[in-house]
Amino acid sequence: MSVFNQPHFHNEEAAYAFVEKRVWPTGPVCPHCGGFDRIGKLEGNSTRIGVHKCYQCRKPFTVKVGTVFEASHVKLHLWLQAMFLMASSKKGISSNQLHRTLGVTLKTAWFMSHRLREAMTTVGFEPMGGRGSIVEVDETYFGDKELVTKRTKKGKSGLSGKRAVVSLVERNGKSRSFYAPQINQLAVRDILLNNLHRGTSLTTDESKLYAPMAGVFKSHETVHHAAGEYVRGEVYTNTVEGFFSIFKRGMKGIYQHCSEKHLQRYLAEFDFRYSNRVALGVNDEARTDHMVRGIVGKRLTYRTIN
Repeated sequence: MSVFNQPHFHNEEAAYAFVEKRVWPTGPVCPHCGGFDRIGKLEGNSTRIGVHKCYQCRKPFTVKVGTVFEASHVKLHLWLQAMFLMASSKKGISSNQLHRTLGVTLKTAWFMSHRLREAMTTVGFEPMGGRGSIVEVDETYFGDKELVTKRTKKGKSGLSGKRAVVSLVERNGKSRSFYAPQINQLAVRDILLNNLHRGTSLTTDESKLYAPMAGVFKSHETVHHAAGEYVRGEVYTNTVEGFFSIFKRGMKGIYQHCSEKHLQRYLAEFDFRYSNRVALGVNDEARTDHMVRGIVGKRLTYRTIN
């Protein structure tokens, strides 16, 4: 049976019940005052679906208030369809495809996809790695070749017009990626110090960007690609390069264009799917559940992202 046969993808009341169960596992909580013991559900022909009232602050609310869904006129069951499509598409799904599949306008589909990337963003994360853990770190460059040509010397191409991305991938674990407006040793050092446990075994290529990391972590091994070396025992960066492969295929083949302003949100999307993949015991439905739990406290308005 197709997962889309489930009632919360088609019925609005079932959609509200589905989201409430994940956002309020112990019962409704007022997003206005934080109260939870004097809340009643408003019912009747003239009442909107899923409306509750807090008798402490005397304000009505739904589970959409204080989330990425707030102030949206899109039906909640359509939101859940969009969430499942984004969560289950390995390389992403374009706004054009969401527009055709959900029957919403292209502008609405674009706005929905950006809101859902906010839901995929991890807030207040713990350091990656630790004792016995190997984390591969590498950088890549993303952007248009035409932009590179314009910003470099005549007749030459280079990386000056592209945007630098630094990714940390834990073997048999999660990924964390960052857009670096300026790529240098100091920027890379700050990313690693703020996101890696000091007991981590670090693996990189021979780039000078990682030279200051000597002695900072438990160990720092390098593989020398320039010399034709790609694997030396447990020393390799194939895992992070595999992550980059998925990221670039998605960005070039599905999304095709991404402005500098939105790049970090797209990175969060690919990190989310990689960190909640089948190899870690997370299937498409469970990944969608994780995404639903990430909607709280992440308001995003059109003015914010336009």
